[in-house]
Amino acid sequence: MRVAMIGTGYVGLVSGVCFADFGHTVTCVDKDPNKIDILNKGGVPIFEPGLEDLVAKNVAEKRLFFTTEITDAVKDADAVFIAVGTPARRGDGHADLSYVYAASEEIAGVIDGFTVVVTKSTVPVGTGDEVAAIIAKTNPSADVAVVSNPEFLREGAAIDDFKRPDRVVVGTDDPRAVDVMKRLYRPLYLNETPMLFTDRRTSELIKYAGNAFLATKITFINEIADLCEKVGANVQEVSRGIGLDGRIGRKFLNAGPGYGGSCFPKDTLAVVRTAQEVGSPLKIVETVEQVNKDRKAAMALRVIDACGGSVDGKTVAVLGLAFKPNTDDMRDAPALDIIPALQKAGARIKAFDPEAMKEAAHMLSDVEFSSGTYECIDGADALVIITEWDSFRALDIRKVKDLLRAPVLVDLRNIYAPDQMAEYGIHYTSIGRPGD
Repeated sequence: MRVAMIGTGYVGLVSGVCFADFGHTVTCVDKDPNKIDILNKGGVPIFEPGLEDLVAKNVAEKRLFFTTEITDAVKDADAVFIAVGTPARRGDGHADLSYVYAASEEIAGVIDGFTVVVTKSTVPVGTGDEVAAIIAKTNPSADVAVVSNPEFLREGAAIDDFKRPDRVVVGTDDPRAVDVMKRLYRPLYLNETPMLFTDRRTSELIKYAGNAFLATKITFINEIADLCEKVGANVQEVSRGIGLDGRIGRKFLNAGPGYGGSCFPKDTLAVVRTAQEVGSPLKIVETVEQVNKDRKAAMALRVIDACGGSVDGKTVAVLGLAFKPNTDDMRDAPALDIIPALQKAGARIKAFDPEAMKEAAHMLSDVEFSSGTYECIDGADALVIITEWDSFRALDIRKVKDLLRAPVLVDLRNIYAPDQMAEYGIHYTSIGRPGD
């Protein structure tokens, strides 16, 4: 089948490349000529493990193309995916749908023959209705079926998530569209991947409900971690104990500095605003959103306390800037709250991240970015681990202690054992565990 993917951001690029790897012919379209130039030269504008090799493979096999011109890509397509950004709108927190609606209008102007138009972007309930109305108004003779097909990709594991997903959700009541979507996802269908066909509005809400629930699990265990600290319990054992219950599950129960990234912060806020607007407030999700904000801001106080109550004039080494490992994504990363708070308290910041320093440099000021892990630690008065990259999981603790001016380690991801740190003479602080 022929596919047009409008938008080469994280979702659009990964989805387009994976559809090409399924054997479809895919043209990815983006208005940014710099992105398209990078892709046509064999590069990738985002960091995602395995993506660059998969792009090269499918370009070489002539199944994957990149262009700034929408006309030919859409005109020849059986399915056109809208995968543009839907950031939180300034002022009210609603999802900004201007890019989705602009893409819909452009698509309508060049569409030819029956075409399935798919919203892959994360959009509030009812967006598909508006997309259909825009296309009908722009091109009354257009023969289209507007479908919701939300993405469930984890940054750092997106290719595997696309090719071996927990489920595929499709929202449409058009049998022609059902047939097209089944053909597009045929490799997954043959592998017995659960495929849920439902109405469009339900499909749109599934995405938001899923992210809101996962954000709630993260925030819940973070609050339990605070309780553990007060009563002398171990949050990691609590997480394991409740996670073994099949009704709860083990995932998203790791205590830490709060969630960030491209999805959870904006999606929880967007679904809260939608619910408020229709008079059905989501009190739990409202609380989750506020508690997460407060938690990220409070993490700097843990560092200050570990440093004896003051970081004024001290150097703090920070390992990990991206919101999670295996990505360069800095959107709503806890580091963006923690580092400025430490700077405001008088600290000098040195930082290292394997992939995110270029992005971080646009968002943080007066930070000394280091060339490596131990270069970052050298001469610092305290070490803070914010993101749990694999390369930070097996540090030479003796070397760390020798390089630090004071043996202070604040581990916001619980990747080390308190008793082990005590053996090395490290003043160790983690999240929700006794022995710190």
